[in-house]
Amino acid sequence: MMRRPTQRFLVTLFLFAGTASFYLRASAAEPIQIDSRLELMVDDYLLDKMTGAKLVLHQPLKREVAINHNAPWEGNNCGYYTVFRDGDLYRMYYVVAHIPCGENERRKEPANHLMTVAAYAESKDGIHWVKPELGQFEFAGSTNNNIIMWDGYDKRTEAFLVPFKDTNPNCKPDERYKSLVRVGGDRLWLWTLKSPEGIHWSRLSDKAVITRGEFDSENLAFWDAVRGEYRAFFRGYREGRRDILTATSPDFANWSEPVWLEYPGSPPQELYTNQIAPYYRAPHIFLGFPTRYVDRGWTPSLDALPELEHRKQRAKMSPRYGSAITDGLFMSSRDGVTFKRWDEAFLRPGPQELGEWLYGGHYQNWGLVETKSDLAGAPNELSMYAVEGCWRGTANRLRRYTIRIDGFVSLQAPLSGGECTTKPLVFSGSQLVVNYATSAAGSIRVEIQDADGKPLDGFHLEDCPEIFGDSIERTVFWQTGKDLSKLAGRPVRLRMLLKDADVYSFQFNE
Repeated sequence: MMRRPTQRFLVTLFLFAGTASFYLRASAAEPIQIDSRLELMVDDYLLDKMTGAKLVLHQPLKREVAINHNAPWEGNNCGYYTVFRDGDLYRMYYVVAHIPCGENERRKEPANHLMTVAAYAESKDGIHWVKPELGQFEFAGSTNNNIIMWDGYDKRTEAFLVPFKDTNPNCKPDERYKSLVRVGGDRLWLWTLKSPEGIHWSRLSDKAVITRGEFDSENLAFWDAVRGEYRAFFRGYREGRRDILTATSPDFANWSEPVWLEYPGSPPQELYTNQIAPYYRAPHIFLGFPTRYVDRGWTPSLDALPELEHRKQRAKMSPRYGSAITDGLFMSSRDGVTFKRWDEAFLRPGPQELGEWLYGGHYQNWGLVETKSDLAGAPNELSMYAVEGCWRGTANRLRRYTIRIDGFVSLQAPLSGGECTTKPLVFSGSQLVVNYATSAAGSIRVEIQDADGKPLDGFHLEDCPEIFGDSIERTVFWQTGKDLSKLAGRPVRLRMLLKDADVYSFQFNE
């Protein structure tokens, strides 16, 4: 007689299949309701079959230095940046730090402290940044500086500010800007701060709100408008390695028990910062830009990296200061817990310049902002920022990088051709728009099928004229036109045929 499976076996089988909806494949009988939301190609959640095509990770382009941390109160290890657009203003918050390393480096006050001062910068375009004189804190006898918080300003709070603008419709005016913040003592915990305008900060909580975690990184939180709750992401140690925890809250005061993020199909890796937020054009999808920490040990390749003697000097303070290297990764999620993580670097250390290929380099900021392209007639692009030049002298710097809007991952095929078919989708709207790029010889065609994969009359591949060019938003036409309103509300599949082309996102709209 065949035994019935035990409850433990069923639970194990369920976990093996994937606990998050992000990785559960929909069947033809269960179409995915996408309505009119933008869908990125950052995962295979909507994809059923690919032949000759694949998902490809793209990397940002290196631009100009955005900020040099050469003010007397700054230093050579400034970092943990938060950047967001606030109306017509771009805001930036960062931690000021200086670590003397070498006999010829001047000692700064406060000295040899990793997280001492929080500072503020702003911009009108996200490209050119200024450090306003805030007049809040005195340094060297003057308040003409951009210091926004100082360690211990209320006895215990550390200046580890990671603000966000709260878009919760029930948010009180004097709490419009919020931040988690580390509070010291025998044990580091997370408390909360508030501000009416993002400049003057005060305590929001009168006790720790999150106590499980290590918190020795950028501890961030935000209002998740799609799910109607606050989310926090912060660092802990998981089986002896650095990793990321998350928790949720209905009110920014009472938080759930933190859980570890999961990365099916990816090997265990040390993750420092996480930089997770809803993507502003598709807020149902979380994008993360974690810092990967790799201790390579002392090998001939490490010896061949820039400034060996300076590296050895750093190692005298801590061995990992000399032998560890950091770079940037990319990941995405549809539930905030289970992530598709690309284990190839999103942001490599790059050429072996002075001040590169070291621990603390290429930490990416938290927050993407849309900025104008410097190419005439080109569409806007996304700007992000990463630190470089740490440990050397008395200042490091922040560099801007750019990437195409939605351009993190694409569905890509060579000139010989490739194709992809989606799972059954239910949309609302009357037309299909794609974000795409082709070569001069390349093209894209789209076919619309029923849920069983049968091409619909008037929407065969042959009915779709070849699409070529490079556009953030191009409407797809068929011989019958572009109106898809008669197909809205019923399950359909998209079949995309690509030749030397990339598709970054698609959307049904009006």
